Amino acid sequence: MNENIDNSNRVAASSPKGLGMAESEIRYSSNCVRLSPGEWLVAAIVVAAVACLTPLFWQRAEKFEPGPDYRVPYDLSNDYYLYRRYSKSAVDRYETLVVGDSVVWGHYVSMDNTLSHHLNELARRGGLTRRDAFGNLGLDGIHPAALDGLLRYYGRDIKNKNVILHLNPLWMSSPKQDLQTEKEHDFHHPGLVAQFTPKIPCYKAPCSQRISVVLERYVPLFNWVSHLNIAYFQSMDVPAWTIEHPYNCPLKAVTFKLPTSDNYERAAGPARPVGNNVLDWVNLKTSLQWRFFRRSVELLRRRDNKVFVLVGPFNEHILAPESIEAYRKMQIEIEAWLRQNNVPYYMPAVLPAEFYCDASHPTSRGYAELAKQLQSFINIPKVGGNLVVQFRNIPPYPPPKPI
Repeated sequence: MNENIDNSNRVAASSPKGLGMAESEIRYSSNCVRLSPGEWLVAAIVVAAVACLTPLFWQRAEKFEPGPDYRVPYDLSNDYYLYRRYSKSAVDRYETLVVGDSVVWGHYVSMDNTLSHHLNELARRGGLTRRDAFGNLGLDGIHPAALDGLLRYYGRDIKNKNVILHLNPLWMSSPKQDLQTEKEHDFHHPGLVAQFTPKIPCYKAPCSQRISVVLERYVPLFNWVSHLNIAYFQSMDVPAWTIEHPYNCPLKAVTFKLPTSDNYERAAGPARPVGNNVLDWVNLKTSLQWRFFRRSVELLRRRDNKVFVLVGPFNEHILAPESIEAYRKMQIEIEAWLRQNNVPYYMPAVLPAEFYCDASHPTSRGYAELAKQLQSFINIPKVGGNLVVQFRNIPPYPPPKPI
């Protein structure tokens, strides 16, 4: 009993009150280490260095050696880290870059049957070069609203080049395709579209998700993490992947080997020329996709690129007469803007019906025919042993007009 009393007295004596400290002088804090302002600065510098250098060192570990007719693998269509890496390589390798959606990429054809491949074949047959002059920078599902973001944030290295920019009229064939509808619906590449302005009515992502998308565009570490998830973890983050594969080691999943470029969808056959499809073509004056396409043209030109626009060719064999008439009016408006802004272009006539796989994708024969037609609009002179691709009859560029 006396021993307990003595222990109580010792505890009381060692307490703040027992030591003569006032209640207001007692400091309460966690056991965390408190950093001084200088230490915070050092920590910030270390974190920033890791965030910037890790993606760069990764490129040395992950071999990336694109061969002839390379295109971003279909399975990595949302891997914008890889697209930027490839676009930087393509700028150094090719004289002319062919940019656009799955029509340029070659949705239903192999790597050696795309538009860029056939253009290269024509250049080699003419004895002008032994190396490729045209690079395939197409990406599956890149509608104009997404293309604007792709070029703006991940195509910064595309400067002082020749660019054949493809416009697929399919993206303006209905208010839904044009992203005009107020009702939310899924569409390709939401991570590339404008997150806040201009407003896209059908895009209803929460503010937190939009901020995350914006950060990924500017912070290399976030973009690299997204690359890891897409390339090695089936487009899932590591926690989600481990739940789906509880007995697999995440480290073993990182093989440093990227998918091949020849995984593509096989078409059942040429599209049937039924001639009864009625499309609700949008008005270009209110079209979001057309607005973003014009922004892409002006962005490329501000970066000192020589831009040549290829419009279509759309498969008119499947359209009803009234849809063809509406499409003709839209073509006239597109052509008027291109002429007004001194943008060289080619709007080919419709190809034979058997040259289409669907509404907009040519077959291999269709790509070969389209390349032959384009050849008459492109000069490929051999100057001093180096291949220099030049577009014919390019008028002087006026200052880009803001959209």
